[in-house]
Amino acid sequence: MTVQDAATVGDLAGRIRPDFTLGVAAAAFQIEGSLTADGRGPSSWDAFAEKPGAIVDGHSPAVACDHYNRTDEDIALMQDLGVDSYRFSLSWPRIQPGGKGPINQQGLDFYDRLIDKLLKAGISPMVTLFHWDTPLPLEHDGGWLNRATAERFAEYSAAAAHRFGDRVAQWVTLNEPVSVALQGYALGVHAPGRRLLFDALPAAHHQLLGHGLAVQALRAAGVAGTVGVANVHSPVRPASKRLADGLMAKASTSSSTGCTPIPSSWGSTQSRRSR
Repeated sequence: MTVQDAATVGDLAGRIRPDFTLGVAAAAFQIEGSLTADGRGPSSWDAFAEKPGAIVDGHSPAVACDHYNRTDEDIALMQDLGVDSYRFSLSWPRIQPGGKGPINQQGLDFYDRLIDKLLKAGISPMVTLFHWDTPLPLEHDGGWLNRATAERFAEYSAAAAHRFGDRVAQWVTLNEPVSVALQGYALGVHAPGRRLLFDALPAAHHQLLGHGLAVQALRAAGVAGTVGVANVHSPVRPASKRLADGLMAKASTSSSTGCTPIPSSWGSTQSRRSR
């Protein structure tokens, strides 16, 4: 973000309605760096980033924005922007390096400090539990293709809720689960880099199952705030009036806009119309 961008956002913050929440967002793997600091374990994206050509210009996530060491500076930048809310993701492998079993207290401590500093700065924290960085041991066992990952995700979510639920009122279980299934498992352009095409569908199903189990875990831990999924919607218009184009556009739109909202809202992969 440039100084000019910051000035524009700052001016906007002074003109918008008082009941409008102006926020910014980031993901742990994209900004934190410090991939081995304080007990963090490897993730699916750590491994994917090591593949030649996987990351544009060969950039390394080892430092990224160095947010792990520059938290105070980053919060000060948010204050300068005048934002009310910050959505950030917890690094699952930083909190639970093996994807199951022991919790890394140093990982929890980092997010504890971050949340407290945000609140002190007048910025409301919104926590995303999973933004694509599956612990590598789970990925070796199939990742989201394996139903057990949904159960492990619920256990990790419970640990996060018990630690942060007293200060965090807004939770996101999954960030763009369709992107994980499509780009990560079907096409292989994102981690874990698998190219399974339609055989990737279980990855979408198991993420949705993980969402439901995580919601139950959060509520059981006493979280009373909002819990949802961050979806990505890409409506597609047909290129022509040809039937084939219309059918393809409908199928593409359905995979993007219906894959997550219908099951997470209605508790079933069947639409109301088809019941």
